[in-house]
Amino acid sequence: MQPFIHIDIASAEEVIPLLDARTRPLAGGTDMLPLMKEGIVAPERLINLKRATNLRYIRVADDGLHIGALTTLDDLERHPDVRRDYTALAQASALAASPQLRNMATIGGNILQQVRCWYYRGDFHCWLKGGDLCHARDGRNEYHAIVEQSPCVAVYPSDPPAALIALDARLRIIGPQGERLVSVAEFLQPPTAQRRSLHGLGPNELIIEVHVPKSAAPAQRSIYLKAMDRATWAYALVSVAVTAEVAADVLRNVRIVVGAVANTPMRATTAEALIEGQSLTEELIREAGRAAVADAAPLEHNGYKLPLTRNLVGQALRDLRGSSS
Repeated sequence: MQPFIHIDIASAEEVIPLLDARTRPLAGGTDMLPLMKEGIVAPERLINLKRATNLRYIRVADDGLHIGALTTLDDLERHPDVRRDYTALAQASALAASPQLRNMATIGGNILQQVRCWYYRGDFHCWLKGGDLCHARDGRNEYHAIVEQSPCVAVYPSDPPAALIALDARLRIIGPQGERLVSVAEFLQPPTAQRRSLHGLGPNELIIEVHVPKSAAPAQRSIYLKAMDRATWAYALVSVAVTAEVAADVLRNVRIVVGAVANTPMRATTAEALIEGQSLTEELIREAGRAAVADAAPLEHNGYKLPLTRNLVGQALRDLRGSSS
């Protein structure tokens, strides 16, 4: 790790004039510090955000849930209003990592987490790091994408953003030009040749809040399920977040988001359309599962993700249907 300057600040407003391509903000540090140790990033300055206590809050308002960017995943998992009214977000936060990491990891940092591909994290000048080749495409790819979105086949690793997309959440971001609002779905984008990153945050911008709108429907339910290769504290092989208004066996205003199958969490819009307003029979559930992976093209070692995704989508729909009883 190369030497760096450490700067403490007391508020978000102090950060913006200091940010540039050579400077990174530091919150929980659960991803930034490993990236620095691995030599993937080498900032000359780190801006310590921990003293900006005005960025750590969970507020329930008439327009929904407001979450400060320094709110930890442990805060979200434990908050009673989040658990009751935004269940998928609480579940995703609880499944994200070990208790020790959840106690440190912030929601802002989690949204910005870099891919966990071993080629990206290892001594390879892969495409995502500015190289010409995605080594995983013809290499070890058992945990990689089954839906192609870019030359890179690494998958987005974080859990809460899939739930946030299903809940139609937006980010409040500040920068030198002022404030902007952007949906989580628009913020997380597949990398391009010009932008080798999975998000649209500028080098001099900072996420300060996540806003989850309040549902107008009292029967709104949500769920997050995650398949892992060990019982706890692993990254998703596949994850699914679903929100819907539930009445008996009928789901309306359905949103299905599948994680760990592409560069970004993906809306399964064809599956959503199939079940919207329909009586949720077992055959329709199976059909929705198949529709969720209709565009998938597995790599050599990750074909297992097809049945896993189908089954996880089906289980989420069954669990939501059962939640109305």
